[in-house]
Order: sequence, then structure tokens, then C-alpha cells
Amino acid sequence: MTDVPPTNDPVEGDVLAGEAAPASTGRRSFDHWFGEHGRNGFIHRSWMKSQGFSEEAFDGRPVIGICNTWSELTPCNAHLRRLADSVKRGVWQAGGFPLEFPVMSLGETLLRPTAMLFRNLLSMDVEESLRGNPLDGVVLLTGCDKTTPGSIMGAASVDLPTVVVTGGPMLNGKFRGCDIGSGTAVWRFTQDLNAGRMSAEDFAAAEAGQSRSNGHCMTMGTASTMACMAEALGLQLTGSAAIPAVDSRRYVIAQKSGQRIVEMVREDLKISDVLTRDAFANAVRANAAIGGSTNFVIHLLAIAGRVGVDVTLDDIDEWARGVPWLVDLQPSGKYLMEDFYYAGGLPAVLKEILPLLKTDAITVTGKTIGENVANAERIEATYPGGAPGSETYAVIRPVGDPLGSGAGTAVLKGNLAPDGAVIKQSAASERLLRHRGKALVFSSIEEYDKAVEDPDLDVDEDTVLVLQNAGPRGYPGMPEVGNMTIPRKLAEIGVDDMVRISDARMSGTAYGTVVLHVTPEAAVGGPLALVRTGDWIELDVPARRLHLDVPDEELEKRRADWQPPAPPTDRGWARLYVDHVTQANQGCDLDFLVGRTGSAVARQSH
Repeated sequence: MTDVPPTNDPVEGDVLAGEAAPASTGRRSFDHWFGEHGRNGFIHRSWMKSQGFSEEAFDGRPVIGICNTWSELTPCNAHLRRLADSVKRGVWQAGGFPLEFPVMSLGETLLRPTAMLFRNLLSMDVEESLRGNPLDGVVLLTGCDKTTPGSIMGAASVDLPTVVVTGGPMLNGKFRGCDIGSGTAVWRFTQDLNAGRMSAEDFAAAEAGQSRSNGHCMTMGTASTMACMAEALGLQLTGSAAIPAVDSRRYVIAQKSGQRIVEMVREDLKISDVLTRDAFANAVRANAAIGGSTNFVIHLLAIAGRVGVDVTLDDIDEWARGVPWLVDLQPSGKYLMEDFYYAGGLPAVLKEILPLLKTDAITVTGKTIGENVANAERIEATYPGGAPGSETYAVIRPVGDPLGSGAGTAVLKGNLAPDGAVIKQSAASERLLRHRGKALVFSSIEEYDKAVEDPDLDVDEDTVLVLQNAGPRGYPGMPEVGNMTIPRKLAEIGVDDMVRISDARMSGTAYGTVVLHVTPEAAVGGPLALVRTGDWIELDVPARRLHLDVPDEELEKRRADWQPPAPPTDRGWARLYVDHVTQANQGCDLDFLVGRTGSAVARQSH
């Protein structure tokens, strides 16, 4: 046997302490923190030992950050502390050292003026926490709408090995023997209450039965869409997006994610290796197939900008065209996320549209997305009480029998939206996809909310409702107010949808023929600011056209008279946001955050 000469390379189990000479592992946590000799190494290790960690924790093993958006002010994420424990278990099992830390949490249901105002702030919190601490990889614990893209954006800017673990959807809501979906039921029941079709007592009973477990919205709203986006991008373990929050398998997948992130550090599989242009194309096609939220577009563009991949609105429209709509979930369909999981979840959908996907795209599993879903199965459910072999129904439709084709998010352009606008086709009324009507214009959502109750409001079902000054700068933060409530006088006679146009967003749980993200927004002088009540507007979704039928000369005259609104604030985060936020077609990121900075270690603190 040949003698092997000794080396100075550390192995797991060796502890570097006192004045011993440091040796490189190639891991930032060891080389720049826990493996240092002298005073700085003493400080880094000694203060960590105050928590009861033994010396083995500092032997060069991968240090894994568990980036937690837990908060009791974010009900969707209120169970993430328990989920973190499962991730930690997996990290320890795989030979890593897990360290949990908090970042800003964004609760969609409580935070004002809108959680979207703070998505970029969360991303900065994540980015600086990752870069400034002794971490080799990270597991992002997310759930509520903005916590998933915001966390991914921050991680993408640092470019460490990264796995996403979403919190999972709530169980199906229940009301009078029926399943009801979070958000979607709220919009419908509110209209019914206003129209006198629902009593106040029933409205309160529905409130009590809608949100009956931990988890995010169980409709295919933004939170569920973001979970599916993360899985389709390759950032989540296969099949994890749809597992209900309270299902034991949610905690199993968290534990496996903890094991996998340690392996990814050893393989040096970084987030930039996963977030390729092919991965973004796959996510767009998956979103079209599931009938996902329009908010997907803004968040995907922002993530692409952070990782340095060129993705445009035109790319998104092209990739989504012709993709079959397969998932029959509210707000566009009948069922809910719990049903979606039992039907096979996202892997079953990806298996159905596999010929449309870039199957060689690598994922956090270390395998391609094609390999991940090769054995996925679409499962049809038996009606309650039915015996095995009896009649079934499909939550996920086969690709040969879709709910529709090309029903994903469409990108519209024209003189009213030179840089683009979007509409969720699967949630729109077919009769309104081609429409011409007179505009009824409101300069703020408060103005509209006051007018909507007026029995003498000059409006009919052909009117096009236009909302200005609800974009990223104008509100600020681009709130989910685009699905303006149907005016009471029309709701009372059964009108349930109208064309609505704004520079705002709408909740992914909402529905209707709603044109959103009109760019440039009104607050920066976009054409939306020039629309006047009585103008004719033409919407042609199949032709991807949004046109204001006003002569160019008249629009130039109006532009000359237009005055920008006063800034909403002169201090703090909102001031920084308004001064630097990009428009919706660029993802509403801050201009100085676009691109990757990397994981370079900063100068010593002592």
C-alpha cells in the first residue's frame, strides 16, 4: 500500500481554535468566520457557543441559513416556526449546521397600504442577511404572496445554494355544506350582500368557515401561484407546492429540503445554476396551465432581473400562447388547492404539458425537470360516497381535454398601454374579451368606493371603469384594487362583470374582465392619466390590443395640461421606493437592486 502524504486540508470533526493556523475549506462560513484563528475566531465561535452549540458545529461543515418570514401578523405564515424545526432536523441529519433567522414578513391581509410596497424591502433584508453572515446555503421559508418572490429576489442577488420551502395552502373552506375558497368567496359574497342576495348572518357564517387551518389561500391565488412558480422554476422539491399546510407530508418535505440543501452546498449548485432562461420559460407555461395569478408576471420579471436573465413581457406572452388550461381551480374554476394536491399537484400538470417544457432545465433536486416529473400521475377523484370504480371528476384535466387553450395571462399593448398591460383570460368573461365602451374615470380608489354606492351613477354594463393613480409610484406600491366592485345599481339587476382598467394589480383570488398593470402608470404621465369620462376604449384580447379612441392631437393637448400628483411622502422607505421603483413591465424592482452582487465577504467587524 502506498503511503498517502499528510495534508493541511481540514476534515469534518477537526476543530480550529486558539492560535492554530487556518486552513481553507472553500466554504465562506469556515474560511471567514468559524475557522479563523486568534481574536476574530474566538469571537465568532465563543458567542455562538452561548446558545449551547458544541465544537463540532464549527468544524467546517456547511452552515445553512433558515430564512424565516414567520410572523403572527402574517396569518399565512404563522406556522413557519414549526416548519423550520423540520428543516433543521434535515440539515443536522445531512451533516450541516442550521441557523434560523428572521426577516421582514409581509401579510397580505393586514399590511397597509399594500404588501407590494414592501416586497423590495424584504428582498434587501434577505440579501444583506445572507451576504453579511457566515452562511454557505439557505432555505427560504415563505408562504404569503410577497414573501416568496421577495425572498427569492434577495437570494438571487447573493447567489448561494438555495431551496424554497413554502408553507402550503389552508384546508378547503366550508360554508353550508359547500367548499369555499379564500379571497374568491369574499369577492362573490360581497357582491351578493350588496345585491341583497345574501344576509348579514350568512356573511358572518362564511367568514367563520373560510379560514379554518394554518396556511395560505387555498384558491389558485397569488400565494398558490408563487408556490407553483417556485416549483416550476426548479427551486422547490418536486411535488411540494400544493401539499396542505397541516398535512404531515408538508413537514416531511421540509425535512428533505434540509437534507438536500446540505448536498447542494457540497455540489456547489447555486441559485443562478437553476434560474436559467429555460427555467423562466417553464414557469410561464406552468402558470398558463394552472390558470395562475397575473401577479406572477411582475414577480417573475423582478426575479429574472435579479439573476441577470433577460425576460420581457413579450417573452411571457409568447411562451404562454397556446398552452392548454388544465387546472379547474377557483377563481377561474371549481376546486381548491387541497383537491389539486390529491389530484397529483404540479408534477401531474407538468407531465401533461411536458412536450412544451424545456425538459433539460436543472432543478434543486440535482435532476432535470423532465426527470423529476417522469413518473407523475394525474389522479381523478370519485364523487363523495362513490364506490371504487364509480364516476370520477378531474381537477386536473388531460391535455387532450383542456378547459381551454391559450387562457393564460395575456399581454396587451396599444396607445393606452405602450409598454404593456395584462389580463387573466381564464378569469374573464368570454363575451367581454372583445369590447368597446365609454370610459367612466376615477382618479383614486377612494373616489370610486364612494361613487359605487350611488344609485344615480351614470353607468351601465357596457361602461369601461377606469382607475388612475394606483400604480407603483402613484399609490404608492401598486395595491390590489384593480378588480373594482360592480356598482350597486348594476349588481342589483344581476350584472356580475364589466371591463375594468387600471395601473393597479388585483388579488390572484379575484376574477373578472380586469385589465391591470397599465404601463406607464398614470402617476408618471402615462396615457392612462389622459383618459376622460366619455372617451371610447377598445379591448381586443385575442388581438392583444388596448386602444383609447381619442385623436393624437387631443391627447397631446391633454398631456400639456397634465400635472403630476404630489409625492405621497417625503421620508422613509416610501420615499426611497417612489424615487427608485421601476414600472410594472420591469418587475417594479428598485433600479439600484437589479442584478447580482454576489456573496463576497465584507471587511472585518472587529
